[in-house]
Amino acid sequence: MPHRILLCRTLHPAGMAVLNEREDLDIVALHDPPVAEFHQHLSSADAVLCWLERVDEAALAVAPRLKVVSRYGVGFDTVDIPACTARDIPVMVVNGANDLSVAEHAMMLMLAVARRAIDADRHVKQGGWWFPQGPGMVDLAGRSVLVVGYGRIGSRVASYCRAFQMKVMVMDPGFHPARIAADGFTPVRNLHEGLAEADVVTLHCPLSPATHHLLDAAAFAALKPGAILVNTARGPLVAQDALAAALRGGRLHGAGLDVLEVEPSSPDNPLFKLPNLVVSPHNAASTEEGLARMARQAAQNIVDVLDGRRDAAFMVNAELAR
Repeated sequence: MPHRILLCRTLHPAGMAVLNEREDLDIVALHDPPVAEFHQHLSSADAVLCWLERVDEAALAVAPRLKVVSRYGVGFDTVDIPACTARDIPVMVVNGANDLSVAEHAMMLMLAVARRAIDADRHVKQGGWWFPQGPGMVDLAGRSVLVVGYGRIGSRVASYCRAFQMKVMVMDPGFHPARIAADGFTPVRNLHEGLAEADVVTLHCPLSPATHHLLDAAAFAALKPGAILVNTARGPLVAQDALAAALRGGRLHGAGLDVLEVEPSSPDNPLFKLPNLVVSPHNAASTEEGLARMARQAAQNIVDVLDGRRDAAFMVNAELAR
């Protein structure tokens, strides 16, 4: 009997090539299914490849055959990890597949805000030439950047910032300060102390109860005036109302966001009315190369688990590895 694979969106050809090599797979492809449709097809699935679909207790309750949850990305906040672990279901992510793409995107947003790239583009296309009044463009070189989160993406961004001749501070309680210092960066233990020194803050940490609204009104009050904020991690790391107030009041020079607190966002989101915001639709990893890498690894994760190989390098609940 073939393994039934549920894809929740059209998969990049690089991933489909991995699945199509097998003759023992029955592939069902949906496109951003509503919950009822997702649960209906999940009931007969041996494996699911998820984008932002929630794999929670309700989903698992209708999925008696499910053997693996594969995420098209490295985040897993939409998956109930303890519930999957209790069912002996490995939750797989694509570690190492998107860090380059996201790190480049973070630098793009940093530069776009610092150089007012969107304002300049809009001004010239509307017939202008001499730049209008408003917050000036700034160099990155010589400025201090606080990198929050020192995983694959954050460590790469730290290296990119050093190449831009920035003074790099790093905060990540998962890394010993001596390790951060050995890499040539300044370790930061206290968030508010780091914010007080930072000209740029770039977020690369996971979302958890401890990091939800990591940047709230108190954090923005502690932030060095005129700083730039970049968030390519998760929207709820930043309290949206506090961010809007900081942008309106001039506490921030500007912000570059690839993620929002609620996604997709309503067109009347008050942030969108602010001129010192650059926003992209959670697509930092979605370069042609990044999509191919993620699709290939996400598909390979499914095949490996179904073949009895559980690679701890790609498992969130690595205690299930064998």
